[in-house]
Amino acid sequence: MLKFAANLSFLFTEAPFPERFARAAAAGFTGVEYLFPYAWPVAEVAAWQRAAGVETALFNLPCGDWAAGERGLACLPGRRGEFAASVDKALEYARPLGCRRLHCMAGLRPAGLAENELAAAYIANLRHAADRLATIGATVTIEPINSRLDMPGYWLDGIDRAVRLLDAIGRDNVGLQLDLYHAQVMQGDLARAIETHFARIAHIQIADNPGRHEPGSGEIHYPYLFELLDRLGFSGWIGCEYRPLATTEAGLGWLADWRRR
Repeated sequence: MLKFAANLSFLFTEAPFPERFARAAAAGFTGVEYLFPYAWPVAEVAAWQRAAGVETALFNLPCGDWAAGERGLACLPGRRGEFAASVDKALEYARPLGCRRLHCMAGLRPAGLAENELAAAYIANLRHAADRLATIGATVTIEPINSRLDMPGYWLDGIDRAVRLLDAIGRDNVGLQLDLYHAQVMQGDLARAIETHFARIAHIQIADNPGRHEPGSGEIHYPYLFELLDRLGFSGWIGCEYRPLATTEAGLGWLADWRRR
């Protein structure tokens, strides 16, 4: 049985963040994910989660100055100390929240640095994060994000590159976060990508294309992909990281249809 987590940074945004946990539970979600919890004390986030009876499936490590346009630190050679501090901060939240999947954003490609310098920094930083998060039995995920439309300049922008980096990192608790929307924009051929890299996939995220709206609003045939994942025995979370066309609840017909199947 596939497990779906509501991304609270994208869904139920009609309500303040603290209220979205209960809204997700009322809509039938047993898990949630979000970009960052760090604006709130961890005890408060844990209380919202506990009151709603949901599990936190995933959140991101701190990613530098998000408001200023930064999108991660892992590939930046001059930010190693800041990256290590971001891992410690994420651990402070992951422990009490019971979250055992944390996404590490790579960062934007800086000017004037060779590719091998960026790769070396990234590999060293991911090894550090993996070793620290192993102390609580957590997995670090790396996500290829399309640099053509959504995040220009993002360094980790291809599935094949992500798999090569997983090999180079060489840690069992580092896995692939496969966002099917980004994969469709980057390369398509989604079923083959799932089958080829299935053993590496630690977390999946979904949205349709174009527009990054709910499944069924665009060109991706999600019923087929859900059947494939179910047949392959995917046991991780599928994060719903999309922008609803109307209200969140109005756009959940795709989920009701799948559950009826």
